[in-house]
Amino acid sequence: MSNARHWTLGKKGDMFTGIIEDLGKVINSGRSSITIQTRLDGIKTGDSVAVNGVCLTATSAIKSKNSFIIEFDISPETLQKTNLGQVKPGSRINVENSLKVGDKLSGHFVSGHVDDVGKILKIQQENNSYVFTFAVSEKLLIYVAPKGSVSIDGISLTVVNRTEKSFSVAVIPHTYKNTTLGFKKPGDPVNIETDMFAKYVENIMQNQQKSKITKDFLQKHGF
Repeated sequence: MSNARHWTLGKKGDMFTGIIEDLGKVINSGRSSITIQTRLDGIKTGDSVAVNGVCLTATSAIKSKNSFIIEFDISPETLQKTNLGQVKPGSRINVENSLKVGDKLSGHFVSGHVDDVGKILKIQQENNSYVFTFAVSEKLLIYVAPKGSVSIDGISLTVVNRTEKSFSVAVIPHTYKNTTLGFKKPGDPVNIETDMFAKYVENIMQNQQKSKITKDFLQKHGF
């Protein structure tokens, strides 16, 4: 996790931190919409919300006793390219509201645009923590580096190790108990979003001939 700091937006934007605010529940899911129940207050129609790390727009928000029922439109592409196409009524989901002016960034910058769906290879308990190992496509692994950040189902985590076909993260007890990771088992699909800054650096490196930005320049400035 990075150190907490303030992220200032001119207005509310589609950006998240990867710090899960509530462990919600799916009420209904279909081909064009998904409805969730959450204790997270303050969500209004039109707001951007990360659901399992997927940026969705609330089309309805209704208070129900001590919780809120939020509905989102969802596209066929989102259903195909994320694990939201596999959730069912009763499934638990990670919920995070988007950043607002003055909010602290305690995780890392998460856009809510899932890169790929990975698979849990194994879960190992080490003392009080858990080490999760994920299998992902090789094209995605170039953006994954030890000690770097990655979003798993919207959760900001730090990479512990990486191989040619997988990577692992360490999960503290609080995160395990308060996110969907506590319900996961080997073979389950997870939404993966790699660190956006790694993509920017790759893009710069590919165009360094034109931009005059070199590897030495990036290293000198902390990349």
